[in-house]
Amino acid sequence: MQTISKSYKGVSTLLSLNWDRLLTAGMMIAALYAGAYIALL
Repeated sequence: MQTISKSYKGVSTLLSLNWDRLLTAGMMIAALYAGAYIALL
Protein backbone atom coordinates (compact mmCIF):
# COMPACT_ATOMS: atom_id res chain seq x y z
CA MET A 1 0.00 0.00 0.00
CA GLN A 2 2.82 2.36 0.87
CA THR A 3 4.56 1.64 -2.45
CA ILE A 4 1.38 2.45 -4.38
CA SER A 5 1.05 5.72 -2.47
CA LYS A 6 4.65 6.70 -3.20
CA SER A 7 4.41 5.81 -6.89
CA TYR A 8 1.17 7.78 -7.19
CA LYS A 9 2.82 10.82 -5.60
CA GLY A 10 5.74 10.47 -8.03
CA VAL A 11 3.42 10.32 -11.05
CA SER A 12 1.48 13.31 -9.74
CA THR A 13 4.70 15.32 -9.32
CA LEU A 14 5.88 14.33 -12.81
CA LEU A 15 2.59 15.41 -14.36
CA SER A 16 2.59 18.73 -12.51
CA LEU A 17 6.14 19.46 -13.68
CA ASN A 18 5.48 18.54 -17.31
CA TRP A 19 1.94 19.96 -17.58
CA ASP A 20 3.10 23.24 -19.15
CA ARG A 21 5.29 21.39 -21.66
CA LEU A 22 2.43 19.10 -22.68
CA LEU A 23 0.10 22.07 -22.99
CA THR A 24 2.62 23.95 -25.14
CA ALA A 25 3.15 20.94 -27.42
CA GLY A 26 -0.62 20.46 -27.74
CA MET A 27 -1.15 24.10 -28.64
CA MET A 28 1.59 23.96 -31.28
CA ILE A 29 0.07 20.84 -32.85
CA ALA A 30 -3.40 22.43 -32.81
CA ALA A 31 -2.02 25.60 -34.44
CA LEU A 32 -0.31 23.57 -37.18
CA TYR A 33 -3.52 21.65 -37.90
CA ALA A 34 -5.52 24.90 -37.95
CA GLY A 35 -3.02 26.48 -40.36
CA ALA A 36 -3.12 23.49 -42.66
CA TYR A 37 -6.94 23.49 -42.61
CA ILE A 38 -7.10 27.20 -43.45
CA ALA A 39 -4.54 26.75 -46.23
CA LEU A 40 -6.66 24.02 -47.82
CA LEU A 41 -9.82 26.13 -47.92
